[in-house]
Amino acid sequence: MKKLYIIILAVLMLNSCKSAKRSTESTTRKTPDIESSERLSKNAASIINYAKRYEGVKYKYGGTTKSGMDCSGLIYTTFKAHDIEMPRTTKELSSTGHWVDIKNIKPGDLLFFATKKNSRNVNHVGIVTDTSKKDIAFIHASTSKGVIISKLSERYWYFAYVQARRYVF
Repeated sequence: MKKLYIIILAVLMLNSCKSAKRSTESTTRKTPDIESSERLSKNAASIINYAKRYEGVKYKYGGTTKSGMDCSGLIYTTFKAHDIEMPRTTKELSSTGHWVDIKNIKPGDLLFFATKKNSRNVNHVGIVTDTSKKDIAFIHASTSKGVIISKLSERYWYFAYVQARRYVF
């Protein structure tokens, strides 16, 4: 029992060091401090901050851990940590929740994309991390760069965008 307590304490200490490092990295990337944003619900802010813990994790098809993550795995893992049951696949995610007009997107909403050439079938998803008058930022698991924050105004994502859905109010 004493060994188990020591192991748990060590794991918690290691995780707190990692999250502090990631917070520093996201600050240098000029992403907003989600905790200070008054327009977010506490639940949405918590979900976004949790997802940001995975920044830099490499892409792995079907992955749901820090050793590798895919786009729907990031959603599934993040929401599950907040006791919100979500479908595991992007296709299933894209047909649940509440549809949201792009003009009304809020942090915590999910953005869906069709990234295959000549197809409008949804195959990629990300969590909105910030909205401004000029742009929408979202965190997702990119096959080439792993878990990163991108902007909807980037040409690739702008043309691949299909819809947004809300799960957190």
